[in-house]
Parts: sequence; C-alpha cells; structure tokens
Amino acid sequence: MRRAKVSIIGAGNVGATTAHWCAAAELGDIVLLDIPDLVGTARGKALDLLQSSPIEGFDAKIVGTADYADTAASDVVVITAGIARKPGMSRDDLLSTNAKIVGSVAQEVKGTSPDAVVIVVSNPLDAMVQRALQVTGFPHRRVLGQAGVLDTARYRTFLAMELGVSVEDVTALLMGGHGDTMVPMPSCTSVGGIPVTRLLDTKRLEAIVDRTRNGGAEIVGLLKTGSAYYAPAAATAQMVEAVVRDKKRVIPCAAYCDREYGVGGFYVGVPVVLGSGGVERIIELELTPDERSHFDKSVAAVKELVAAMAKLTG
Repeated sequence: MRRAKVSIIGAGNVGATTAHWCAAAELGDIVLLDIPDLVGTARGKALDLLQSSPIEGFDAKIVGTADYADTAASDVVVITAGIARKPGMSRDDLLSTNAKIVGSVAQEVKGTSPDAVVIVVSNPLDAMVQRALQVTGFPHRRVLGQAGVLDTARYRTFLAMELGVSVEDVTALLMGGHGDTMVPMPSCTSVGGIPVTRLLDTKRLEAIVDRTRNGGAEIVGLLKTGSAYYAPAAATAQMVEAVVRDKKRVIPCAAYCDREYGVGGFYVGVPVVLGSGGVERIIELELTPDERSHFDKSVAAVKELVAAMAKLTG
C-alpha cells in the first residue's frame, strides 16, 4: 500500500515540528522544503528526524530540500512559510510580505501537486488562505486554513486548568476569524457533557475566552525571541491525519464560506467534516443572537483584512 506524501513548506519551528508529529504518527513520507538559502536547515532537520525513527519506531521517508520537484504529487501540502511580525512592523507590512511568500509557494504547488489538499498555517491566517486559493485556483474544498483546531485547543486547555479536570473531558468550539475577533460558542462547550455555563459564571468564562484570544501573544511575551510552535504544529498534524486517513473528523477549520452563514466568499473558522477530499461538508449551526452578532463582526474584520491584502498585492 502506498504511503501518503506530505510536503511541508517552511522548515522553521512550526514546519519542522509538524514534520515531527506527522512522521511519528506515520501519516506518510515527509518532504520538508525551504528556500535555497535555508536548504541546509531543511536537510539537517529532516536527517535528524529520520535518525529518530529507529528509537521511536516509525517508518517514513523524510527528506529536506529546496526543490519543489521533490514535493511532486503530494497528497497534502502544508504551508507554514512566512515571516513573523516584528517590532515596528505594521500589519500592512506583514500582509504584503507574507502574501508574496504564500503566493509564490501556491504557484509552485499548483504546478507540482495539482491534486493536493492544501493546509495554510501562515499568518495573518484568514487572508493567507484566501491568497492560496486565488493563486492555486484549486477547488475551495481543497484549500483550508489551520486556526480553529489551535484556538479550540487553547480554550480547552484553559478551561481544564480552571476547573481542575482532564482536557479529554472538555469539548469546545470557537468560530470566526483567527485572532482577537474569534467567537466563543458557550452553547457548544461542555465538560463531561455538562454545559460549561453551569460550571463557570459569565465573567470567569469571558476571562478564559480573552486569554484564548491572546494565547499566541502570551507565549510570544514569554519566549521573547519566538512564537508558539508545539501546539500549532500538533493542530496541523491533526488536520493532516484527518485527510490522509479519511477520518471524517468534525473540527473547526478556516473554510471557504459563500452561502454558508451568509459569509459571501471568504475564509472563516467554522466546524467542518474533514476527510480525504478536504472540507467535505460545512456544518451550519443555528447561532444565538449574541453569537451571530459577534460572528458577523469577526467576518467583517476578515473582509477588511482581505481587502487590505488586495490593495497591497494589486
């Protein structure tokens, strides 16, 4: 039986750690690609990871490269390439630079892996996945973004910490854009089947939501010289697994919504059924008036971000 092929574009912390999770779970053969100036990093990390396989007991072919020919016919392509926002850098600077990077990657993927499912991780996420769709021209169900899995994991972690329970017993859902406009869904959040609103008062729950919204910034503040990568990579690997193993997982992803939720052709975080075809179905929930109001505000922020990107990219 042929192993799946998973190509990860960007050999930084998120990309390399995604490769680690995917290889350890035997999700397929792994290609770790970076620009020619960083090909040594890609090759070195790939070789190091490969040499861990006898210890961890997984079988996978793992290569590092700067040549997109090595990624040809990938089943899944993960795009982590891009720069992090630095002090003094405006949002437009970040948008412009990463739109160019993601656009360049997407153009290569279009030619080398025309049947792949593309998972975008680069920030600002909601705009970058829209850019990948524009450039590849792939069916929108095969281009999606990783955000909701990470945001929900942070939310579940903080809820478990607050209540002193196992994270395994916390189920939760967040929707909308990736960032400070994300929308918590108390009606879809429970602990061991108990609605979270019966366990936490509104004020405490909102404090946990605020910490979730700022989860990435909190880690950046602690690290000083970097950003989160273990959880983002684990979240990405979960999405890769759902695709290569056709798991039909119901998880929140940045998915293209047109008529769904009345979004009108943009990527926002919504619950989806994720399988070998990518986004196989978007699950539409009946939102409460408060949830709808917050969701609409989040969608408006995403549209503003995409419009700003369009001006910068021409």
